[in-house]
Amino acid sequence: MPMHNELYPYRPITERPPIRWPGGARVAFYLGLNVEHYLVDRPSTSIFGGTAGLAPDPLNYGWRDYGPRVGFWRLLESLDRHNVRASVLLNSEVCTKYPQIIEAGLARDWAWLAHGRDNSTLQAGMTLEEERTYLADVVATIRAATDKPVNGWLGPALTETFETPSLLAELGLSYTLDWTNDDQPYELAVPGMYSVPYSIELNDVTMFVTKSYTGREFLDAVRDQLDQLHADSAESGRVMALCIHPFLVNQPFRHKYLDEALQYIANHDGVWMTTSDDILDAYRAQSSVNNTTTTAKADR
Repeated sequence: MPMHNELYPYRPITERPPIRWPGGARVAFYLGLNVEHYLVDRPSTSIFGGTAGLAPDPLNYGWRDYGPRVGFWRLLESLDRHNVRASVLLNSEVCTKYPQIIEAGLARDWAWLAHGRDNSTLQAGMTLEEERTYLADVVATIRAATDKPVNGWLGPALTETFETPSLLAELGLSYTLDWTNDDQPYELAVPGMYSVPYSIELNDVTMFVTKSYTGREFLDAVRDQLDQLHADSAESGRVMALCIHPFLVNQPFRHKYLDEALQYIANHDGVWMTTSDDILDAYRAQSSVNNTTTTAKADR
């Protein structure tokens, strides 16, 4: 028998209660900062397929390794300049492999989301108990290293099993970014779990690796995304996620375009510069009020 999606119902954006963001903002913006570790003997995201299957593969591994060694620190200057708090999509291996990055984020009160153990390991094929153990270790490692809550999840390569949302709820998480199908948060069928918007299109992997965007085209896309979401949000708030990897957008010849993009967003009218954690908190607070109002009307 064919399988249908039961994780969330179809509910068009035109048939939902309006969302109001703090301070009268129309668009809630967060920067999804992928901070990742890759295994040296497994293939992963590559710039040149000719060597991607080799172990080791200095060309592609070194390209990815530029992120924690150099790109991240160039990015940090821009985030500080524009007062952007990152929502860090964190491989738990980063906690021991690159502790200086954890220290930098803690000093800036960033939000920490679990992003698997490393970006070379996917959950596909894991049994229920294997995945439960794996996720528990990932989340516990990040919580111990940051001494902060871990509320959100992004799967490596945005991968899940059918059990992932329920297992995340068991661990006390409240949202996933994996289902990239909306401009607003929404509730999942798993009690206590939500989806928060993430973008596979406004994502430097897609733009620079898949579509070969120039830096200028990337900047234009960011501006166009924000302008359209701002126009759409006249009656109900929207979410804009800018999803980046320091080994890509923070290459020297691209970095200035990200900096200009952040400047544009930070100075745009009606934008709430925030984190994915705070976006969900604001949405749930309103959702609770809307549900209470609906129940009260029904009881009259």
